Amino acid sequence: MFEQLGTAILDLLQLKFLVPLVIGTFVGVVGGALPGVTITMTIIVVLPFTFGLDPLQGLAAMTGVYVGGSAGGLVTAVLLGIPGTPSAIATTFDGYTMRRNGEPGRALWLGIWASCFGGLLGGVFLIATTGPLAAIALEFGPWEFFALFIFALSMVVGLTEDSLLKGLLAGTFGLLVTTFGSDPIMSVPRFTFGTEFLRGGFDFLPVLIGIFAFAQIMTELEKMHGGSGSGGARAATPNLKIAQLKVIGEILARPVLLLWSTAVGLLIGVLPAIGGSAASVMAYDQAKKISRRPERFGTGIPEGIIASESSNNANVGGSLVTIMAFGIPGDAVTAVMLGAMTIHGIQSGPLFMVQEAKLAYGIFAAYLLAHPIMIIVMALGARFFLRVVTVPKSALVPIVLVLCTVGAYALKNTIDNVWVLALFGVFGYALVKLKFPLAPVILGLILGDQIEVNLVRALMNDPNPLLFVTRPISALLLGLSVASVLFSLWQRRRQAARLAALPETAPDF
Repeated sequence: MFEQLGTAILDLLQLKFLVPLVIGTFVGVVGGALPGVTITMTIIVVLPFTFGLDPLQGLAAMTGVYVGGSAGGLVTAVLLGIPGTPSAIATTFDGYTMRRNGEPGRALWLGIWASCFGGLLGGVFLIATTGPLAAIALEFGPWEFFALFIFALSMVVGLTEDSLLKGLLAGTFGLLVTTFGSDPIMSVPRFTFGTEFLRGGFDFLPVLIGIFAFAQIMTELEKMHGGSGSGGARAATPNLKIAQLKVIGEILARPVLLLWSTAVGLLIGVLPAIGGSAASVMAYDQAKKISRRPERFGTGIPEGIIASESSNNANVGGSLVTIMAFGIPGDAVTAVMLGAMTIHGIQSGPLFMVQEAKLAYGIFAAYLLAHPIMIIVMALGARFFLRVVTVPKSALVPIVLVLCTVGAYALKNTIDNVWVLALFGVFGYALVKLKFPLAPVILGLILGDQIEVNLVRALMNDPNPLLFVTRPISALLLGLSVASVLFSLWQRRRQAARLAALPETAPDF
């Protein structure tokens, strides 16, 4: 293992791989720092530029975007009090307060180094567990894979914030979209309505761009129209000079906090489609609970920044474990990476570590190297990023929209994919307005074919449906799926009961 990893790192240090990795990390940091431009949107914009590259070059670039974007959100979170990404929300609690207390450099570099340490610890977990988990997954039959994908889908719909029913419906929408075109087993056309446009089904990339990026852009345009957040005001550039060894010492002096927050980020990353925002908020909450001075959280203390940022980047390693060992995207970013693998003819999943060992270790190496590159990019560009993030959204939004359209067209050089982008852009925007979560839709799109294929294969091998609940692993996963939904229902009822009790206990004024 170590020999293969060492060889992969040496390969990645060649210019043809190192340049895409550096560019991807730089773009990721800038995209992560721009409020409203999520890591998902950034990696979608980068994806079309990887089509003509070697698979390892393209995946190295996207790994750099993922790592850089996860850390980039802290730049504006600390310096402007505006999280560049949802996963940097918890960083603002103490980071921006520390900046207002006159220590912007300390706050910024605490976050950067915590991201680096958390990410590298996540890399150890990624390298150590992907192979064994993939070996376990090789023992799976179609019954177990069907149950695993159902469990992944239940985790997302069960963790939607507003409505469990809306989460279930959103996941169902995603599954239904995969039924258009020819079925994956017998290639029988269905739901084509006699048109060539629908015969091939919907390509994943333009659907993803439409649902996520277009809906986000329309939301930003609404905010601009309402006069909130033009993003054009320029802030005075603060002094970011700091003694780096002192900051590193502050982090390493809290090993329990660092390791515990990293573990939280990894756990959340492995669970499909929960995301870095949940990881950072949960780690922040855990840090506050185990702290000897919980009342000081939010007043600008290092513990809050370390917890949030170390879990944030460790989450990336956990998400990559899920996609490489099981072929299930951990979040929207790894969903795009899964799409990129498919475009390059690479099958992700349990056989990935065996059939594409060089590529797998190349991803490990890219992940590890992206962290020191992120440190260098941050050191050289922190002041520049602060100026870039103040670009008015009225200029930024059209550029992103054009790049998304070009990316959809470039997939197959056909205007059909542009129409698909527009169609699902309107669909995604309607879902946002109706307060439907988008994550279950995307996961349904990704898992729909696999759920159907494994269900059909299982029934072709043995038509007895009871095998899904009599085979131990399959039964366990289906049981966990039911438990996930029931637990979510219980949580919602408990929360509703608490909210109903608030007016009775609240004092009268």
